[in-house]
Amino acid sequence: MVCDAVCTSTARLDGKTAIVTGSNTGIGKITVKDFYKRGGRVFMACRNVEKAEEAAEDIKKECEGLQNLGTIVVIKLDLSSLKSIRECAEHLLETEQHIDILVNNAGVMFCPESRTEDGFEMQIGTNHLGHFLFTLLLLPRIIKSAPARIVNVSSVGHSLLRGPMNLDDLNWEKRSYSATQAYFQSKLANVLFTKELARRLQEANIDGVTIYSLHPGAVDTELQRHADDTFFRGMSCLSNIFLKPFFKTPEQGAQTTIYCAVDENASKETGLYYAECKVKEPSSKAKNVEDARKLWDLSLKMVGLPEDYNHFVSM
Repeated sequence: MVCDAVCTSTARLDGKTAIVTGSNTGIGKITVKDFYKRGGRVFMACRNVEKAEEAAEDIKKECEGLQNLGTIVVIKLDLSSLKSIRECAEHLLETEQHIDILVNNAGVMFCPESRTEDGFEMQIGTNHLGHFLFTLLLLPRIIKSAPARIVNVSSVGHSLLRGPMNLDDLNWEKRSYSATQAYFQSKLANVLFTKELARRLQEANIDGVTIYSLHPGAVDTELQRHADDTFFRGMSCLSNIFLKPFFKTPEQGAQTTIYCAVDENASKETGLYYAECKVKEPSSKAKNVEDARKLWDLSLKMVGLPEDYNHFVSM
């Protein structure tokens, strides 16, 4: 069922810098458009720079005649490459004095078994590990920019993972591969990462940086391109006929992301999970504090950061 929650905040982003990953299409593109209309300096961090530049021009044309618009900057970011992530973060840290909003939106869904450049299972590598490293590299600048926000786009699919997070086999090297379960695992990782980062910031008495995870809803975007081969295998025609009408448009799907990024009431909360512009209870798996801590430590090792890495201070 499509819900019609809308972010009603009129907050402006004049003088603010925002980064939206995977934003050349879908809800990411709509999020960029919203921030641009609010006057923000918005980075479209995308793997395909050419498509991102085309999307940026589309947004500018759609907003012609509006007043007090911001700016849009395209930057290359391939979340399936640790090298690309480090290069993108380094460039941003060199050029931007402050980073006020980071929206970790990019993702892959139900894709056939494949590996990232660094050998990670594609969905955990892109959806979690890539954003984990990107966030930690930018975190000192985000802290310096407080009040600032980090928004992690997860999914209700996190609750569909069979059993707890399999920390002994994140890369699906010991199990038969399941595209759907690998996706659900990566989305659970998004929620656990959100909660653990919020906990660590609070433990370090760092105020003014709030973190959110969210379910955007079932959205009709390019992210669904592998669904007919996996989740709806053998039902593609039926799914198109009966399920597509219940999918959200990208505009509807982006509302909770925008809410978490700009709404005044959301600024008073951190480490929570949202859907339809409201706080929701995630699954019990997503509230496992021990799993969150273990995932953090394992993620540090996998992306090549030392165990004693100080994510609050520039290295």
